[in-house]
Amino acid sequence: MLVIFSLFLLSMLVVTAIAIIRSEDLFSAVMLSGIFSLLMALNFFVLDAADVALTEAAVGAGISTVLLLGALALVPNRERNSRRKRYTFVYLTTLSAIVLAISYASFDQPRVGDPAAPVHQHVAPWYLEKTPELIDIPNVVTAVLASFRGFDTLGEVYVVLTAGIGVLFILGNSRTGVLPRRREPKLTSSLKNHLIPRVVGRMLIPFIILFGLYVQFHGEYGPGGGFQAGAIVAAGIILYALLEGEGAALRVLSPYVLVGLAVGGALLYLGVGIACMLLGGAFLDYSVLAADPVKGQQMGIIVIELGVGLAVTGTLLSIFHAFAARDQ
Repeated sequence: MLVIFSLFLLSMLVVTAIAIIRSEDLFSAVMLSGIFSLLMALNFFVLDAADVALTEAAVGAGISTVLLLGALALVPNRERNSRRKRYTFVYLTTLSAIVLAISYASFDQPRVGDPAAPVHQHVAPWYLEKTPELIDIPNVVTAVLASFRGFDTLGEVYVVLTAGIGVLFILGNSRTGVLPRRREPKLTSSLKNHLIPRVVGRMLIPFIILFGLYVQFHGEYGPGGGFQAGAIVAAGIILYALLEGEGAALRVLSPYVLVGLAVGGALLYLGVGIACMLLGGAFLDYSVLAADPVKGQQMGIIVIELGVGLAVTGTLLSIFHAFAARDQ
């Protein structure tokens, strides 16, 4: 039954992707992209990748769709005719070759969940064996991302921050700087007179924020962590902005506060690594943060995950307001 459901999801992904490519109406393409992200999230859940599924649902289907709609408000609704249609045969030929190559390579892949797969014979057994001993948390994924591969996660945080800074510079106004302007844009005030979305949204927003906090501080025991929590909290605040207007959202979290969250979260992560060095350990070696090395590891993971959550929340909301502050 699971195989049939997986094949159905994959078929729907293909159909949705083709519909996105063929759609000349950009609004329809954006909506279909959100549907594609939801289908991808379901695929990740089927594959037991709950952490990735949470991120895909919050960022891909939620925040990315809103940002694309914000970008769509700055451009025409329909795609312009171009000469690229003359090269349809070349595109189809290239696409067919890529599909055949990937299909051929997939025959060498191990079965999903096969314990004899190479990935389960390399570092995965070491992680499963050493996590209870060195870190003592149930979620091995969090242990890998936040501790064993802390350098990678730190780099990802600064990539997100750098991307946010780049978007702010691109969309910034020459008179007001790179920060979003304090005004009531047309983009986010259209739902004020719609009773049902406002009532339902007001009921959902507290639960979205609460779930984001749960994901933030429960990542050591279940799926979640700073990236997922930051995206979920940002989605809840964006929903509030869509319902009540951007001005109301900016009164809750001003642009300067959002930039402070983004930069402060990244610096908090970096500061933990520097603190470890000052205490005589290696960079991001949390074991020196407490007398008990295991407690030190747990303490370090909680702090750096908080930094990740703050950075992601501040960056995503800053990008949203940057789009909303632009004139059509």
